[in-house]
Amino acid sequence: MQVVNTLKMIGLAVSDIPKAKAFYVDTLGLKITKDYQQDDDNWWVSLELPGGGTSINLSLEKNLKSGTLFGIYFQSPDIEAAHKELSDKGAKVGDVTNDLYGPGSGVKFFTLEDQDGNQVLLVEA
Repeated sequence: MQVVNTLKMIGLAVSDIPKAKAFYVDTLGLKITKDYQQDDDNWWVSLELPGGGTSINLSLEKNLKSGTLFGIYFQSPDIEAAHKELSDKGAKVGDVTNDLYGPGSGVKFFTLEDQDGNQVLLVEA
């Protein structure tokens, strides 16, 4: 089975969402596809290029250091099968959950880490 088939998104920690949105949208011309603010300390904005493709997720979270790349998101055609295959290969995988874009979003995903502790997410196609 092909575990991953697309680079879906990269995550970037920022210190100020309104300023980051101004830069990426007004300056670079990206389009906002999702904007979810849980509270003053937790806010996520997904952006895409005008032609589509891999998106960028800007994240303001008090446990993330701004200026860091905090996650690489790959898309998988079968999230449950990918979870099992990676687990069988010895990867330490998290549970499959269905709230990638906030409670009730219904987008299934799970996390794992590479050998250096970098967060990798597999997202259902």
